[in-house]
Amino acid sequence: MARMTLDAFSAAVTAALGTRLVTLLLYGSAAREQGAGGGEPSAMNTLLIVDRVDTELFGRLAAPVRDWVSAKHPSPLVVTDQEWRDSADAFPIEYEDIRAHHRVLAGRDPWRGITVQREHVRRQLEQELRGKLMHLRQAYVADWHRPKRLADVVRGTRAGFLTMLRAVLRLAGRTAPTDSAALVRDAAALIGFASDGLAEPAAYLDAVTRTAEYVNRMERNSS
Repeated sequence: MARMTLDAFSAAVTAALGTRLVTLLLYGSAAREQGAGGGEPSAMNTLLIVDRVDTELFGRLAAPVRDWVSAKHPSPLVVTDQEWRDSADAFPIEYEDIRAHHRVLAGRDPWRGITVQREHVRRQLEQELRGKLMHLRQAYVADWHRPKRLADVVRGTRAGFLTMLRAVLRLAGRTAPTDSAALVRDAAALIGFASDGLAEPAAYLDAVTRTAEYVNRMERNSS
């Protein structure tokens, strides 16, 4: 059997849900790569907005999602239309990141009536950066003399840090580049950390520390 494509998954979900489907969209790195003219990536993240979540919905989605997961893609995130409209203040970074890079596969535009407050983004960003710093320092204390372990920590948290850097640039009124190297370069110039060598644990920790301090200063400057 041929590997399930994004278009085939969209068609299967649309057929399975009918009027219960509100929106199906692609988001994240896959949407950024496709927007830049790249080919279909190996893993694609999707968000499914529906009228309500119940056992009937799971039954309808079982077959298309099984084939999609068999093609080595994550199963979709599922939210109700009401949850989507009520959660912009709870997940402002994620909403802005999805808004910046997404592709609607089926259904209507999900952004009508959705407003993300700048201060909600700044507050979540500071909280996540502070939490990231504490966990990084915990790992560094435990594994400082085990460089391979630290390298794994850096690799495992890098994608989340890049999401935060995109949020910082948007908060500062800048455009967040699609390319990761350009993103790091622009954020480093704004925040004041070394753009090269982020794979090295000490440089990475310094970048996260300076980013947290920069976001904290944003609060003082806005008051």
